[in-house]
Amino acid sequence: MKPNKPSLILFFFALLCTIIFDWTQQDFLATYAKAIVLPAIFIYFLISSEFQIGKTEGVIFFFCFVGQVYDLMDIESSELGGVVSFLIVYLLIVKIFIREHDRIKLTKRDILPISIVVVFIVYLLISVLSLQLDNMRKFNLLYTFYGIVLSIMSYFCFVSYITKGTHITLLMSLMAISYIFSDIFYIFNEYFSFSIVLVLIRDVTQILAYYFMVEYFLEKARIQKKSIQQ
Repeated sequence: MKPNKPSLILFFFALLCTIIFDWTQQDFLATYAKAIVLPAIFIYFLISSEFQIGKTEGVIFFFCFVGQVYDLMDIESSELGGVVSFLIVYLLIVKIFIREHDRIKLTKRDILPISIVVVFIVYLLISVLSLQLDNMRKFNLLYTFYGIVLSIMSYFCFVSYITKGTHITLLMSLMAISYIFSDIFYIFNEYFSFSIVLVLIRDVTQILAYYFMVEYFLEKARIQKKSIQQ
């Protein structure tokens, strides 16, 4: 067994436990299961990357930890703390996209699918932000900026996949989709009546977002290492 496999197995075991405990409404046990997720995937990343981690990736993991802690603590400041933490995560991921990826070159055949993507992202952004929710009004500007940053990140991921169709752009798109759904269903869980299905979708997509993010980091490092060797 490869050295990185036990931590990956632990990650998916924590994911399975989260699903089971969420479904059976064992909130206390579900909290413990979700607490295992990030340490397990972080250890998997460290071992897989031979303990080489960039500063930006390190800060991203740090704020993922902070955001997760706020979510698990479920105190009065958790909402604001979680939003700020993951806003920083998204900003740093966008920074990586701009700094380490080639500029996107569009062709005529890309116009239609990209237009559909743009309309879809704008529709989601407007629909979620236009919800007339009293609690959201406290941080209306912050939520708006958060949604715009997530939309920019998602746009870059989807357009990269449409124009390039590579394995790394697929990982980017899966990461973006997971983050979009986890954030949307986080809002639904906060401001609508309780639903086990909504809780499951929120938790599963959030956990999968971490996995696809780590796989993206690893694939990016492999490509960079390969290009240096050539």
